[in-house]
Amino acid sequence: MKPIFFHLALCFLLLLGGCKSLLEKGNEQFLSGQYQLAIGTFKQVLAKDSSNLRARQVMAESYRLSNRIEASTPHYEVLVAAEPTFDSYFHLGQSHKANQQVESAKKAFEQAALLTSDDRLLARVKQELRSLELAASIGEYFPNYQLVNYRELNTAGADYAPILSEEFLYFTSGRASSSLYAATGTPYHQLFRTRAEGLKVDAGSIQPLPEFQNEEGLNQAALAISPDGNTLIYARGNSTSSKDYPETTLFASYFRGAGFTQPIWLPLNEEDSWWNSTPAFSSDGTELFFASNRPGGYGGIDLYKATKLANGDFGNAVNLGPTINTAGNELFPRATKDGKFFFASDGHPGLGKLDLFVAEKNSDGIQVVSNLGKNFNSNGDDFGIFFTEYPKAGFISSNREGGKGDDDIYFFEDKTPKPKVVNVLLNVYTKTTKESGEAVVLPQTRVVLYGGDKKQLGGDVSNAQGRVRFTLSPESEYSIIASRSGYFSKSFPYTTKGKTPDPATLIQEVTNINLDTTIVLDQLILEKAIVLENIYYDLAKADIRPDAALELDKLVKILKDNPAIRIELSSHTDSRSGDEYNLTLSQQRAQSAVDYLVSQGIAADRLVAKGYGETQLRIQNAQTEEEHQTNRRTEFKVIEIKGN
Repeated sequence: MKPIFFHLALCFLLLLGGCKSLLEKGNEQFLSGQYQLAIGTFKQVLAKDSSNLRARQVMAESYRLSNRIEASTPHYEVLVAAEPTFDSYFHLGQSHKANQQVESAKKAFEQAALLTSDDRLLARVKQELRSLELAASIGEYFPNYQLVNYRELNTAGADYAPILSEEFLYFTSGRASSSLYAATGTPYHQLFRTRAEGLKVDAGSIQPLPEFQNEEGLNQAALAISPDGNTLIYARGNSTSSKDYPETTLFASYFRGAGFTQPIWLPLNEEDSWWNSTPAFSSDGTELFFASNRPGGYGGIDLYKATKLANGDFGNAVNLGPTINTAGNELFPRATKDGKFFFASDGHPGLGKLDLFVAEKNSDGIQVVSNLGKNFNSNGDDFGIFFTEYPKAGFISSNREGGKGDDDIYFFEDKTPKPKVVNVLLNVYTKTTKESGEAVVLPQTRVVLYGGDKKQLGGDVSNAQGRVRFTLSPESEYSIIASRSGYFSKSFPYTTKGKTPDPATLIQEVTNINLDTTIVLDQLILEKAIVLENIYYDLAKADIRPDAALELDKLVKILKDNPAIRIELSSHTDSRSGDEYNLTLSQQRAQSAVDYLVSQGIAADRLVAKGYGETQLRIQNAQTEEEHQTNRRTEFKVIEIKGN
């Protein structure tokens, strides 16, 4: 749609005789793309006549076209009040949006919709309104990332589009230009580099790009370097020379043994009147992503992908499609090895002008686009993401408030709080018991640690103090087994649940918790009887009672811990019944106990049942019930050790 000033110009030229020379001068500046000069000229016009709509129109459009639409608001407000048009209301809405004036932006877009029946324009309005609606619900894609202005690297002018290649950081800057770009009134942009290692940049070693010479009187920006370091592609344009290309296009320089070649125009540009810029290589160097306003796109500037050809050139440019591209502008692509695609856009729902986005496939294989959120984006331009350590660290560019200059370079890092580490240091002490009942250290005992999944986690032999140390995890289940020749092996479960503090309450990054446990091994002596305590039977019965089963379970464990032993399990009665009766009852009780052990998984050939009746009384002539109970007992003894 033609701007309003084309049909207002004649009218106001006739009214402003005194300003005619300024109007002519300003018109020429504007039509030649010298927007900053046009702004200066028409400021003079407005100083003499604040109602000059032609001046308002040029001022508004000059700010918009030089990417300063936030400054155009007062001029568009005058224009819509004087003669409302779709363009004026639509751009007013965009200026309010850039200033985060959501309600004002919404009203302006709604008014714009009333002034057109063009489906394409209505779709743009709908998209802008949806963007405003969704902006409030934008979450943070990297919630714990922190963005910091790299002040040592930035100047009062423009510094942006940093990339890291080998040991150098390359970026675009206006710091050394001797001439001004008339469209913005700022210095022409050139390419620079400095030594760097990750985010650590040596700001004292900045120098103009040495691979080839920056040229005066034109913009050179947005460098891309192939993964092998042998190809440099960058955007070049806005020259005032009639001998140069009229628009921003892509140029390439190649390493040819002795150095890099002079940059040459890429055939990928196709038409020298098309705008092509912000190149980026794929991680393997076989594809080149770039931005272009060539015909057939979805809006102003779209993102494209070109494939490396057999001759080394890039061709067959393909639009990345409507999921990524919008009716707005998409620039500064960045593809990562895991299939994610980062880019800048002012067409997707965002917080202001250009925002950073990522496109990736969801669980259904459908590509979706997400705004990186408020810790990356602002109401200004945020663009040019580059990862130095994907995805934890890197650089972006932004002209947000609070910066050092125009566009500034920022670095970001993942500041996700490191979890507090709690180490459980378990001291396992191995001991045995003397005949007197005194517990003494048992060194040279093998102690093995198993996890909850039964996998061995560690093992060692106890030292002279009988100690073995393991490092365990909080809130976890383990089992420990101790063994030594001549002793019954013993295993037992161990848990750290409930034995460590809540990590949220800790201050130190690492906290060590010391815990102790003791394991006592009994001596293994052939034919030595060992009494099983608390094995009771009902009067004149051989059935295993529940309380007896609990005690026999301990023997089950001993047998499982010591698979090489074979035992005799014996039962004894007191002397108060007949010899034959007692012998028969004791044999039945011993067999019942053996049967129970078999039912718990112990092989029958490891067990011998033996009833002794009253033939092995421990207390002769027992009188009291306590003495009789001592005689009524169940014992086991090891009768064989396999392998011995």
